[in-house]
Amino acid sequence: MGSPKEGDKSKMPATISTLEELLIDQMQDLYDAEKQLVKALPKMAKAATSEELQQAIRDHLEETTNQVARLEQAFEHLQKQPKAKPCKAMRGLIEEGSEVIEEDAREPFTDLGLIAAAQRVEHYEISAYGTAKAMAEQLGQDEIAALLEETQEEEKAADSKLSDIAEGLYADAKNAGSMGEGEERPARKPMSSPRGTSARAQKG
Repeated sequence: MGSPKEGDKSKMPATISTLEELLIDQMQDLYDAEKQLVKALPKMAKAATSEELQQAIRDHLEETTNQVARLEQAFEHLQKQPKAKPCKAMRGLIEEGSEVIEEDAREPFTDLGLIAAAQRVEHYEISAYGTAKAMAEQLGQDEIAALLEETQEEEKAADSKLSDIAEGLYADAKNAGSMGEGEERPARKPMSSPRGTSARAQKG
């Protein structure tokens, strides 16, 4: 094979030769991933049938918007302009979520499918932020490490919340499997009151 044409050199990725450059590369990947999620999460919330799941996704959308801003702060600490590097992994995960939305599924299977897709996203982000945080710590960039850790903790909390919602839907899924076509499933019991708050206190 011949050598690359002169005009192709500008399209070749820059060589990464320092840990800081690798950290920036990871942050650019995350920056694109979060921006993709800002566009995808409203569609997931609209497709969800459980009010609890809808609200959880909306809450995480707000968090994701803040996470984009947090990454921009991290770029500022490195005196770099925020720049997105196409995140193919997130694109694929979002496409899987889109497939769930398009599938013809009864309640609560759509919601459980959305939770499965969303948790794959969370697990990817938890890992990616953890790696970037470790790099920042090695560079002595404590401010950046703190910003990345804050987002990582939010992703862990979102993942845990999704697991809790799924637990409440599994009973519905089992009941739906044993019900005849056209039968209405019974309404789910409301969630228990927050810890430390008794039913009597709620009544006033």
